[in-house]
Amino acid sequence: MSYRTADSLRSVTLDDVRGAQKMLSGVARTTAMEGSRHLSQLVGAPVHFKCENLQRTGSFKLRGAYVRIAGLLPEERAAGVVAASAGNHAQGVALASTVLGVRSTVFMPQGAPLPKISATREYGADVRLHGQVVDETLAAAQEYAAETGAVFIHPFDHPDIIAGQGTVGLEILEQCPEVRTIVVGIGGGGLAAGIAVAVKALRPDVRIVGVQAAGAAAYPPSLAAGRPVSIRTPATMADGIKVGRPGDVPFSIVGDLVDEVRTVTEDELAAALLLCLERAKLVVEPAGASPVAALLSAPGAFEGPVVAVLSGGNVDPVLMERVLRHGMAAQGRYLAVRLRLTDRPGALAALLGALSVVDANVLDVSHLRTDPRLGLTEAEVELHLETKGPEHCAEVGRALREAGYTVID
Repeated sequence: MSYRTADSLRSVTLDDVRGAQKMLSGVARTTAMEGSRHLSQLVGAPVHFKCENLQRTGSFKLRGAYVRIAGLLPEERAAGVVAASAGNHAQGVALASTVLGVRSTVFMPQGAPLPKISATREYGADVRLHGQVVDETLAAAQEYAAETGAVFIHPFDHPDIIAGQGTVGLEILEQCPEVRTIVVGIGGGGLAAGIAVAVKALRPDVRIVGVQAAGAAAYPPSLAAGRPVSIRTPATMADGIKVGRPGDVPFSIVGDLVDEVRTVTEDELAAALLLCLERAKLVVEPAGASPVAALLSAPGAFEGPVVAVLSGGNVDPVLMERVLRHGMAAQGRYLAVRLRLTDRPGALAALLGALSVVDANVLDVSHLRTDPRLGLTEAEVELHLETKGPEHCAEVGRALREAGYTVID
């Protein structure tokens, strides 16, 4: 079922974004702009973070959701609104609806993180869990809208949503008027489109770079084809930009106004999230860290001053732990080692002593004695170590070999 109408396909203008900014006064925060010394040194020019992870509900989504719902007719408000989301859009719709006194129903996948489900309920929505993937959840929400008359609030494919997200661009120009490049993550395209409308109207010289996860990059093939195309089974830890098809409305704007769309790997996303936490002391979800990943992967490709939009900070603690470990491993700060030693009392203690000399922190030890591949007097040990980087990993390996241990590849 399609919810695109002639109104939903109209273009978005600077006046729309300015109107949205007035509408959001007192509702959405003007989020902070923070400098990053580390990235500035890498890029060779000032780099700033636009901290939408500190926005109410933890992401930029409140902006568009509020503008969309505030623009409904009285009879539409009376019918309530419905949305489908795994997290950020759900929370934005829930809070916007509550502030405006509109009943909201939000469908979420059954596997959605519990913190996001709880937050959406606390913001005032009636949460219904349906489906294993967002596509199934979306179908359920659209069916509910058809049955009840509730207005379906799309996460990115509507001009009011795009105008609301575009207020981020106006704030960037106010807070960093010397900006030369804006880097922003792209899923369906609503945020990038909104920023592009606002910024290009006022500063056409500013370069806008969109970033997608390589496993969910629907924009490059769509731009090449000249129309939105779907990709099969998008896969990325960055669920905020895990979208299989660009929206019709944002696609046309992105195609006209966004200068480049780059992709980043999962390892680069993990490293970016780790950098935000360690260097900037900011909790950022993988989708929000995608602009940082792009800067880390090709620092020389961006003219400064650069503003990287940290679009959200709603990361599940379990995923955060996994991503941080992955990011540290990608930076050479974790090392897994398998080796064989003589199975005798004190052999393991001697091994751990050799590791302590080179200051390697042992996180986990697996001691195997019964494998048929082992000799009668042999044992195999697998160690997970915390290290200080690639050079330290090499030092650990040399120390083990010099101590007479055989490291198994």
